[in-house]
Amino acid sequence: MSTAPVTLITGASRGIGHGIAKALLARGDRVCLTGRDADALADAVDALGSDRAMGVAGKAHDEAHQDEVIDRVMHAWGRVDHLVNNAGRNPVLGGLADAEPALLAKVFEINVLSAFGFARRAWHAWQRENGGTIVNIASVAGLTASPFLGAYGVSKAALINLTEQLAHEFAPHVRVNAIAPAVVRTKFAAALYEGREEEAAAPYPLGRLGEPSDVAGAAAFLTSADSAWITGQTLVLDGGLFLNAGLG
Repeated sequence: MSTAPVTLITGASRGIGHGIAKALLARGDRVCLTGRDADALADAVDALGSDRAMGVAGKAHDEAHQDEVIDRVMHAWGRVDHLVNNAGRNPVLGGLADAEPALLAKVFEINVLSAFGFARRAWHAWQRENGGTIVNIASVAGLTASPFLGAYGVSKAALINLTEQLAHEFAPHVRVNAIAPAVVRTKFAAALYEGREEEAAAPYPLGRLGEPSDVAGAAAFLTSADSAWITGQTLVLDGGLFLNAGLG
């Protein structure tokens, strides 16, 4: 059986997750991708190469799906060295004052509880005894107040705290970190820049929005031995945005 590392990436049929999959495949990992859209996921696996990539379709917050993913990865490859929790949702733009509690609960279910569920399962299935890494894809919205990302920002703040808690509990053999990007050019974030990209990028000192490859490089670093003394941290990828007082 191959000893190549195995990385599980949630929400990886496109965008940031797919970019991370490409980067980790390029360094020699085998990857398991998850996503809600079975057809998009199958296309992503075909594009990456089914010899070292597999896909399991389902909803990230569904516990039965989480069990299935871990079971299939362990059956196929016998290990899960790295977990990247990228699945996320932001169903509405706006503040919290008029948000329905049920909507906030749904955002938390996907953005926080799914990450917890996959982390717990990866820990028990492989990482507790063998070590590994977990990377949670958070957001700069989780680090400061925003007038238009209320529910999403609160959920990402919770994900950052979950990262710190798991880093403490899973040490010393498993490292847990987060990445907090600003706006990245993906379909998920299109409402924040589409039709006005030059204006949207103007506050960024580096003069552009992020690309999936920017996040992929950070994820590759945090799942490598080069970051062996880093845990419980949130790496901000913002093109210098916070130098200009954040999202407000």
